[in-house]
Amino acid sequence: MNKRHRKTVNQRQQEFYDKKRKNLPTRIWSYFRNGILNRTKKGIGIEADIYELHRSWFGDLSQKKVLDLGCYAGNSLSMYLAQNSAEYLGIDLSPKGIENLSGRLSQTDGARAEVVDFLSKDFREKDFDLIYAYGVLHHFKDVDELIFKLKEKLKPNGAIISHDPLETSLPIKAIRTLYRPFQSDKDWEWPFSRKTYYKFEKAFEIIERRAVLGKTKWLPFLNLLPGSNDKKLEKVKDWHREDWEKSAINDEYMFGCMHLSMFMQKKD
Repeated sequence: MNKRHRKTVNQRQQEFYDKKRKNLPTRIWSYFRNGILNRTKKGIGIEADIYELHRSWFGDLSQKKVLDLGCYAGNSLSMYLAQNSAEYLGIDLSPKGIENLSGRLSQTDGARAEVVDFLSKDFREKDFDLIYAYGVLHHFKDVDELIFKLKEKLKPNGAIISHDPLETSLPIKAIRTLYRPFQSDKDWEWPFSRKTYYKFEKAFEIIERRAVLGKTKWLPFLNLLPGSNDKKLEKVKDWHREDWEKSAINDEYMFGCMHLSMFMQKKD
């Protein structure tokens, strides 16, 4: 992507998140993804498990320089990172998001936020011990360029903790294929393919991974069937445990899930 085109896409991306410029198909998809699926994730503890997993991966932050990549206004883990690390920097394309985050960080020593494009020459910071990227890496179309920049910004043995959507589940891929021509944010939405995952696996040492919404993604359809809500809830919790454990060790099972967390380390 050339510099001019990237600037245009970045501007559209900023407006999309700041001004909620979504067409009707995108609003419907957002209702499914951010409404139904998020309620599912919260209701059966998936979101809590993801956050707790990431927090465990952070380890001792007291001597670490941390980059919160594509953080917008930050989430609860952004504040945890800022309050516990030696140095914290949150970056995003959105002035609105960074202004909000800067206000939240105003009483935290060693923490700041900046509006900047991670791939641009204007971003000169480097030597990070940890790069945290929650729902961010899939926004970069050129995976090779992204991986090169991640390596460049990390210290030796530095780590990346990420969480991104997968497009590898056949029913989800089919839905996304039908939806994509009408998608408002298609120019910066690139859910991980098998090829993308294996590029990260080749470039970094994947210390641990967990995926969610494999069997669990069928909960909305399970709710249409007769039976008690308590039994359905127990069933879907069993599905989540199966997704959580099997995705860590089985590639094919992982690729049947919708979201993937990875704990990656820079190779020597």
